[in-house]
Amino acid sequence: MWKQLDEITWIKARLSGTGEVTDDVLKIIEQVREGGDRALIELTKKFDRAEIDSVVVTRDEIDEAYDEISEELLEALETAAANIHRFHEMQLEPDLKLTEVDRGVFLGIKTTPLQRIGAYVPGGRASYPSTALMNVIPAAVAGVPEIVCCTPSPVDPATLVAMDIAGADEIYRVGGVQAIAAMALGTESIEPVQKIVGPGNVYVTAAKEMLRSVAEIDFPAGPSEIGVVADSTAEPAFIAADILAQAEHDPRAACILATDDETLPARVWKEIEKQMSKAPRLEIIREALKNSGYVIKGTIGECIDFMNIIAPEHLSLQVADAMGRLNEVMNAGSIFVGPYSPVAAGDYASGTNHTLPTAGRAEVFSGLNVSHFTKTSTVQMISKDGLEDMADIIETIAEAEGFMAHRDSVRIRLLKE
Repeated sequence: MWKQLDEITWIKARLSGTGEVTDDVLKIIEQVREGGDRALIELTKKFDRAEIDSVVVTRDEIDEAYDEISEELLEALETAAANIHRFHEMQLEPDLKLTEVDRGVFLGIKTTPLQRIGAYVPGGRASYPSTALMNVIPAAVAGVPEIVCCTPSPVDPATLVAMDIAGADEIYRVGGVQAIAAMALGTESIEPVQKIVGPGNVYVTAAKEMLRSVAEIDFPAGPSEIGVVADSTAEPAFIAADILAQAEHDPRAACILATDDETLPARVWKEIEKQMSKAPRLEIIREALKNSGYVIKGTIGECIDFMNIIAPEHLSLQVADAMGRLNEVMNAGSIFVGPYSPVAAGDYASGTNHTLPTAGRAEVFSGLNVSHFTKTSTVQMISKDGLEDMADIIETIAEAEGFMAHRDSVRIRLLKE
C-alpha cells in the first residue's frame, strides 16, 4: 500500500542535490577540456560501452535511420512535430515593437534569437524521440540559426529521425557529462554553444550547473513527477493510469495524490495494483512508487494550496469545475485540466513542451519555451520635443547623484538646433 505523506517529507525527498557526484563530474569535465574528441571517444567506450571512431553523425546515417523506423512511427513523429511547432509559434514575439508612451518618446523591445544552442537528448533506459522534438523545435521556431544535438551512443534511429525532423543542424553521438562539457567548452568537432537545454540524470544536471558560467542552461531537471488533485467525482482508474505513466519513467520518479475524499486513495491503489500487473517496466514502477504517496485535506482548495507548496512538474486537476479552479494554481510546470487530459498527451502529441522543472523548481522556473532561445534588448527613440519634456527630470536626478556629464549630455542637445 502506498503511504500517506506530508509536503515537507515529499519536498525533502525530491530536493536531493547533486553534491554527491560533484567530484566525478569535475573529473569528466576536465578530461574533455584537455582531451577534446579523443576524450569523448574514450568516455563513450567507458560509460556507454560503445566503440566509435567519430562523434559526428553524418547525413548518410540520418538518411539510413529513416529506413529503420516504421511508416507509422514516422507519421506520428511528423504530426507531433507539427503540433509542437504550432503551439510554440503562439509564443513568438515581434522582432521589434515600439510604442509612443509620451510625446516624441518611443519605447519598446527588440527580440533576438540566440545564435548557437545545444540540446541534450538522453538515452539509456529508453529512447526519447519525443524529447528531441521538445528540445529542438522551440529553438527552431525562435529562429536560432545553429542547433546542436547530443545523444548517447549507439544512437536510436527514432531519436535520430526526430532530431532531423525537428530541425537539428548538427548531431553528435555523445552522452552524459561529456556531452554537456563538449557543448559548453568545445572540442575539435563540436564548437561551443551559448546555451544548453534538455533533461538528464543527476550527473548531467550537475554538469549543466557547473558549466553555466560558460554556457547558460534552461533549468536543473531531475526525475519525473506528477501531482494529482482529485475529488469524489474523479475516476480512480484514470488517476492510477496517470500515476503509473509517471512511475515507469525512472526508479526515482515520484507521484502524489491530494484529495478531500478519504476513500479515494484506497480506491486508486486498488486500480494501481490491477493495472501495474500488466506493466512491462514493473520493477521501475515498484521503485518509483516507494517515492510516492497521498495526502488528505479538508477541501480541494487546501489540496491546491498543498500543490502550490510542492510545485510539481506535472499537475493533473481531476475535480468538479476543474477550469474554475485553474486560477488557484500558482506553481506547476504543466497543468492538465479534467479527466480526459492525461500527461501523456503533453508528453507526445498536444504540442505543449514536456521539458519541465522538477523538484519544486516550478515555483520559479517555466517549462522550456521559445523565450529560452531568445534575448531582448530595450529600445528607445526620442524626438527633440520628447527630450525637452523629460529634461528637467533627467537633470534633477543627475545633479542629485553628482553626475554632471549626464546632465550636460541632455543640455547640449537642447541648446543646439
